[in-house]
Amino acid sequence: MSTFQNITTSSIIFLLTGVPGLESFHTWISIPFCLLYVTALSGNSLILFAIITQPSLHEPMYYFLSMLSTTDLGLSISTLVTMLGIFWFNAREITFNACLSQMFFVKFFTVMESSVLLAMAFDRFVAISNPLRYATILTDSRIAQIGVAIAIRGTLTLTPMVALLKRLSYCSCRVLHHSYCYHPDVMKLSCTDTRINSAVGLTAMISTVGVDSVLILLSYVLIIKTVLSIASPEERKKAFGTCISHIVAVAVFYIPLISLSFVHRFGKQAPAYVHTMIANTYLLIPPVMNPIIYSVKTKQIRRAVIKILSSKER
Repeated sequence: MSTFQNITTSSIIFLLTGVPGLESFHTWISIPFCLLYVTALSGNSLILFAIITQPSLHEPMYYFLSMLSTTDLGLSISTLVTMLGIFWFNAREITFNACLSQMFFVKFFTVMESSVLLAMAFDRFVAISNPLRYATILTDSRIAQIGVAIAIRGTLTLTPMVALLKRLSYCSCRVLHHSYCYHPDVMKLSCTDTRINSAVGLTAMISTVGVDSVLILLSYVLIIKTVLSIASPEERKKAFGTCISHIVAVAVFYIPLISLSFVHRFGKQAPAYVHTMIANTYLLIPPVMNPIIYSVKTKQIRRAVIKILSSKER
């Protein structure tokens, strides 16, 4: 029998955590995080605006990039209020339902990002292996269907994981160890058996992010095979060059995600602030880096962005 007093979920208030042990430096720590948020929001908004307003970018590759930018905006906004609220105002309290909502959207946009990266890998495979039928395979309606399927997949996969947290009883210990609601964190505060929740959560991530990573890898095996079959070295270089931005974006998404998993599993002796800083930055690195990657590596995006910025200066 637990010594903690069980309370109903409707009355639960969780306490989020900033950077443990460095509370006196929260104002200073907020500066780089604020800059990252500004970069992520402005960069992705600019990419999205460029794709919408520039007719030359109304192509399958850039439609998928617009989905990626939308996802990155959602991922940034999902944690912005709680993270900066803690750093600036020490606003640590969050209600149970608000916590579940934030958790859902953080996971939802993470799964969406993985799915969009998979769709972009398929786009590159079709463009390289079957360039003559590229436009007929990836029509506007088909791209829209892929976008809807990605959103439905994330919703159906993650809703049970989040909803099952409502069946748990929670004790009087209500301190979470991150500056946003993180699924394993919330489960640890339960007084009841969480094995079903753990299994559902693990299944959800393996069936989405895990499966996507394998399919992306398979796509690039096929892409490399196709590129190597091209006779001209110049054409091989050009074909593979169209994939560089996507490869970097995949690395930027999966490396921090894998690093966070390893730290949580094997870095139990590491200081608490290490866990928190990695958890905070892993959600911000892809939204910050993706606009930079595509602006630097993709000539058409770079030209469109420069055109928009130069027109605003007039």
